[in-house]
Amino acid sequence: MKTNTQLNTAFVTGATGLLGNNLVRALIGRGVSVKALVRSLDKGRQQFGGVDGIELVAGDMADVAAFAGKLTGCDVVFHTAAFFRDNYKGGSHWQQLKRINVDGTRSLIEHAYGAGIRRFVQTSSIAVLNGEPGTLIDETCLRELDDADDYYRSKILADQAVLDFLASHPDMHASLVLPGWMWGPADIGPTSSGQFVNDVVLGKLPGLVPGSFSVVDARDVAQAQVAAALQGQRGARYLAAGRHMTMQQLVPLLGKIAGVGTPTRDLPLPLLYALAAVQELYARLTGKPVLLGLATVRLMVREAGRSHFNHANSERELGLTFRPLEDTVADTIAWYRSHGWF
Repeated sequence: MKTNTQLNTAFVTGATGLLGNNLVRALIGRGVSVKALVRSLDKGRQQFGGVDGIELVAGDMADVAAFAGKLTGCDVVFHTAAFFRDNYKGGSHWQQLKRINVDGTRSLIEHAYGAGIRRFVQTSSIAVLNGEPGTLIDETCLRELDDADDYYRSKILADQAVLDFLASHPDMHASLVLPGWMWGPADIGPTSSGQFVNDVVLGKLPGLVPGSFSVVDARDVAQAQVAAALQGQRGARYLAAGRHMTMQQLVPLLGKIAGVGTPTRDLPLPLLYALAAVQELYARLTGKPVLLGLATVRLMVREAGRSHFNHANSERELGLTFRPLEDTVADTIAWYRSHGWF
């Protein structure tokens, strides 16, 4: 079943995040009023200062009931919030992952339905997919739970919570959008991509790490989400993974566009693990973001080559397109420079 109606008022979780803020801006550009869920009103004002059409809603996905009243009057929920970054700083985070990513998603769709909302767009992840290295992966290549780290597991279970709700509520419509590694402007977190940009431009990257990635502009993912709400199939997954890149391709491209020198040597795996252990300890002592933790290194090694994705379904049903990666990198660098990050 498809839906093809106009959007009037949208509720966006994770609104100050890289995807969330670009989605909010895309919706406002279409004349849609937005209720934006933020954990910090100050951060919300920092992100959206001077932008009309937004109502900031203070709240946390660990307690959906506390902000559920604000869902009233909305006709769609875009769920972009997730617990992610801290999971790769070391230690066990499963309880937080479950409470926010899994239980929070279940509670959100339940409260949305109770508020009269019948459209829901779930931000999933390419983490829920799997395939052999070098093969072309599509939305049918689902990952088994026993092949998932804790974050991947939480995303699989969050998606299942949405699909389970659809199974018991035939009048509810939901689609799932699966982004790759998102880049783009206004990444105030910063996310891992923003941290990576800063580390490369500031000369903090000691060498090239293994692995490959599917790099996508958050603005393109935002457009995919809007299209999923308007014309997506009920219960369907839509890839928005972007372009396959190895680190050996991405780092020189970033350096060329930024006008800085970049490393050319690959880091031996034992050295990479040692550096990650030191950075992980630093992150745990200071609370500051770092580029690499042990879990990140393990993930890069395990997932190497598993970043070739087939977007035919999203192109056909959502009209999904991707801007050139060079434009995404240039816009990301320009935003950080204009905001005094380097």
